[in-house]
Amino acid sequence: MKILVCNAGSTSLKFKLYDMPECTLLATGKVERVGSLYDAVFGFMNCLTGYNIEQDGQSIPDYRTGIERFLACLTSGEGAVLEKITQIERVGYKSVLSKDHYGIHEIDEGVLTGMRDFLPLAPVHNSAYLGAIETMMGVLPKARHVGVFETAFHKDIPMERRIYGVPYEWYEKYGVARMGYHGASHGYIADVLNTEKKEYAAISCHLGGSASVCAILNGRSVDTSFGMSLETGLIHANRVGDMDPTMVYYLEKAGLSREDVLTGCQKNGGLKGISGISGDLRYVQEAAEAGNERAKLAIDVFVNGIVHYIGAFYLDLGRLDYLVFTAGIGEHSALVRRLVCEKLMPLGVMLDREKNDALHGEGTISLPDSQVCVRVIPTNEELGIARRTYEMVFDN
Repeated sequence: MKILVCNAGSTSLKFKLYDMPECTLLATGKVERVGSLYDAVFGFMNCLTGYNIEQDGQSIPDYRTGIERFLACLTSGEGAVLEKITQIERVGYKSVLSKDHYGIHEIDEGVLTGMRDFLPLAPVHNSAYLGAIETMMGVLPKARHVGVFETAFHKDIPMERRIYGVPYEWYEKYGVARMGYHGASHGYIADVLNTEKKEYAAISCHLGGSASVCAILNGRSVDTSFGMSLETGLIHANRVGDMDPTMVYYLEKAGLSREDVLTGCQKNGGLKGISGISGDLRYVQEAAEAGNERAKLAIDVFVNGIVHYIGAFYLDLGRLDYLVFTAGIGEHSALVRRLVCEKLMPLGVMLDREKNDALHGEGTISLPDSQVCVRVIPTNEELGIARRTYEMVFDN
């Protein structure tokens, strides 16, 4: 079965075409700067032959143009991997959230309405997916379209860890509860560990521009650092993370506009806000090593938050077999991994510093006598989405 995975951003599209259930990657594609009439980027690769194109300075004014261009590459020219576009039976989306639809769903008008209802919680992400999904459904009308929502992996978290201390009718009427995100990434980590053990306790640390920690017991999410929105949990590259909601009221009374507050929390907070340097940890680390105290503070706050959630989740799980680092920072920052693991020594975490410093890619970075196996596993969200899309059973 040919399954296309679509990952949409506010001005970008990424595609991967899989042959399932073999998990064979047939082709990849990308479009950057969607909306540009002269400066967009288009890329395509036939993963079977290695045929590759990378084109700058393109005119891709909208999602439809980018999607149609990628689909044309799949069926024509030197890079073709399909005889006809109707061979794509299903399209899976790394969608974020939809009110009343927290798992994996065939996309219909009810799902799309739920995504619109939750636009205030994820304005950028949901807007992007609404545009991409509606366009893709028009271009591939005979395919089954599946939303693998970021909340899906977390939908079975026990209620005592999901509900907020708000009037219960807010939960019933408005869906106010802890949602959890990065489900495709944490779910992929669970897929990897599931091939090795049936029973295990793991904590997955997805650390990148957006960051979260997830407690996994026997392949299922039992707790997560994310709350209802994407501005919660750990500090992110430029988002605030956990904060006191009364702070918004206070800052407005102090003279800031609502837009000022939202911009500060959503675009100028996190690593960027604390350091004053950047939301990119690489630049923050360079500044810290050069003696910048605010940059050092930003790293300390980031690490401290990770450790706090790991400590809480350790108690949720009752034990810890695996500590996994993934995503851009988790996979590439030996410094963050070291600082986190050093603080976790009371839990029996013993880091092999030489392996940690030398690691590039996947591997184990704990000492042989460590009570917790510490690993770096590069995430593959698209493969996880392809698997969930393939597993979907339709009513008709």
